[in-house]
Amino acid sequence: MGPLDTLNHLVNFLAPALAVGLVLALLGPLLIRKRPGAPVLLAQAAINFAAGALALLLGLWFFGNDGKMASYAAMLLLSSAAQASSGRWGK
Repeated sequence: MGPLDTLNHLVNFLAPALAVGLVLALLGPLLIRKRPGAPVLLAQAAINFAAGALALLLGLWFFGNDGKMASYAAMLLLSSAAQASSGRWGK
């Protein structure tokens, strides 16, 4: 497998974490209005992405392959927890 194939696999592996992180960062302030959010939307998206990527990597390590629904559920839970806790880090 060449370097471009490796990069393609890595990007496709992390794409769900990026999508979930961005959607949570965009919808978080609309759904939870009582607390002020993190000062920068990009910071929230990066925190959510890091949490989701960690969950996917742990799922890959635990199950031995990717694409398990348990890994995606853990990604959603960790990203949601990161979004909820990032509201406390704001202003």
